[in-house]
Amino acid sequence: MPFTRVAVDGGLPPVFVGCGRAVVAAALAGVALAMTRQRLPRGRQWTRLAVVAGGVVVGFPVLTSFALTTASASHGAVVIALLPAATAVLAVLRGHERPPATFWVLAACGAVAAVGFAALQGGGLGGLGWPDLLLFGAVLAAAIGYAEGGLLSRELGAWQTVSWALVLAAPVMVVAATAAAVHQPPDAGAREWAAFAYLAVVSMYLGFFAWYHGLAIGPMTRVSQVQLVQPVLTIAWAALLLGEQLTWSVVAGGAAVIAGAGAAVRVRWRAADL
Repeated sequence: MPFTRVAVDGGLPPVFVGCGRAVVAAALAGVALAMTRQRLPRGRQWTRLAVVAGGVVVGFPVLTSFALTTASASHGAVVIALLPAATAVLAVLRGHERPPATFWVLAACGAVAAVGFAALQGGGLGGLGWPDLLLFGAVLAAAIGYAEGGLLSRELGAWQTVSWALVLAAPVMVVAATAAAVHQPPDAGAREWAAFAYLAVVSMYLGFFAWYHGLAIGPMTRVSQVQLVQPVLTIAWAALLLGEQLTWSVVAGGAAVIAGAGAAVRVRWRAADL
């Protein structure tokens, strides 16, 4: 969120940021797949990869890039805090996981704590505007991509799944990024390009290595709750990079959010051990 805000607020068009980061990541993915001579996905795996690509390669980056042209990174954290709960729901629907009722109670408490904390830091939820609707769409897109990607990683491997999804989406993203650059030529400094590079290399590619591996190990309903610390990290980085206000309540709110995630994880482990 903070790096996306830096990029789109500093002269890089939102479509270029959302699509261009995928183009760079796809180039890295293509090299990695070719050098390691990975076998091609088969049959339905291509359709499932298209679902992953639609969620995490296209949907989430593009929607958040547009939303953050006007919304602050802290405000974005308010809505994105719902992502752990959404991922858990999709994991149940898609992966047929059946977490205990206690897990849902603690996950809901963690989500409420995350939203309340981020809302306090971001100035309150207020009325819904178009940035909020875009962020809600980003949450749904990411949750679908996470759930399907986690399942597919058990068959193809974690980094292979995100790599094939990026390569599959590359033609569309190249056209979109090029059109955006022609329509509105990027006019940014070193800071904005550095943020774009981070989004492309880390957020769009390397970060998924560990994330999809964790989801593949599962259960995804448990692993997804680790995202409850994301609002805390988002606001902390927003304070460091963007100068957004950081107060003592960050410590208290962060502790509450992390406690909710930790409690949900521990309950799920106990249930799995029985």
